[in-house]
Amino acid sequence: MEEIDMTFHGSNSVAGVPSARSQVDPEGVSLRLRSLSQRPTSITVSELIERYMAQYNGQDGSRAHRLAAWQEMIGDFEVSQVDADLIHAGRSELATKPPLVFVGVDHQGRQIFKVKGRQRQKSGATLNRYVQAIASVFTWAIEQRLTPKGFVHPCRGLKRMGESDGRVRYLDTDERSRLFLACRVSKYPRLYALVLMAMKTGARKGELLGLTWRDVDLEAGLAYLGRTKNGDRRTLVLLPDVVEALRPFVSTDPARFVFGSVRSKYLEPARIDTAWREAVARAKLRNFRFHDLRHCCASYMAQAGVPLNVVAEVLGHRKLDMTRRYAHLTVQTKAAAMAQALGAI
Repeated sequence: MEEIDMTFHGSNSVAGVPSARSQVDPEGVSLRLRSLSQRPTSITVSELIERYMAQYNGQDGSRAHRLAAWQEMIGDFEVSQVDADLIHAGRSELATKPPLVFVGVDHQGRQIFKVKGRQRQKSGATLNRYVQAIASVFTWAIEQRLTPKGFVHPCRGLKRMGESDGRVRYLDTDERSRLFLACRVSKYPRLYALVLMAMKTGARKGELLGLTWRDVDLEAGLAYLGRTKNGDRRTLVLLPDVVEALRPFVSTDPARFVFGSVRSKYLEPARIDTAWREAVARAKLRNFRFHDLRHCCASYMAQAGVPLNVVAEVLGHRKLDMTRRYAHLTVQTKAAAMAQALGAI
């Protein structure tokens, strides 16, 4: 049998097979990589925001509005000119403007805002949200190599504004009963199921209105949120009474919305503002918003002794700081635990 000569003779080939090095053009690869690694020589903040929003798939409806404010103030600046001093100046300018609240869209689909109450200046929490919005743009731009080399994140040297503990409004037993009764007789037949689900899952209104039957598994007692306000995916646990409230409305079409508009045959999310206001008025509730159903969920859990990290997980809070506003509601639970553990000493 003839032997095969496997001796290397200064070649990178093995048994007649050309090497990887011989199949590529080192100079061509080098030129291509050098071309791909080039960063934009000139890009404005306005252009950067437009690129960011083109790929943004989060559910924060206020982000476009807040970034539009930054575009108006610093949109003409080159990215290379943006630093912490400029962002600080922009925040100071925003602080002089009254806070706005979203009230709907016009006939062309544009968002409409009005001055919020009698406030004449934005709160520290609101200003922090504006800074977070533009910070997200620059974080993304750095990751995408759209900023100059050595660019320092302009929000890194900015101290957060002080925030209050936040609003905590939840219903007592009587108020809760009145609200449920009012929702059951609403012209929108799914309002009771929506309110019950909001109170018992802690989900935001937009998250619930965006659910389709494709996202809900009643047998498993679960609902799957896509991209939430903070960009995360989240699973909602549906307690038995929530499942029973939803069951009469189940659709065989997975594309239909769980809380869809009757007029669109449930192919579009419902607009429940009028039905909600009527239910709140019928229940004679004072100072209670739909978002407060989320506070109800957290407050009831905190009062029941549920650890704050679990409450944060249910609400979808990334940071425990957001959940600490409910810490005072755990005082009775702490007192009972301390009495049990330390009372005999």
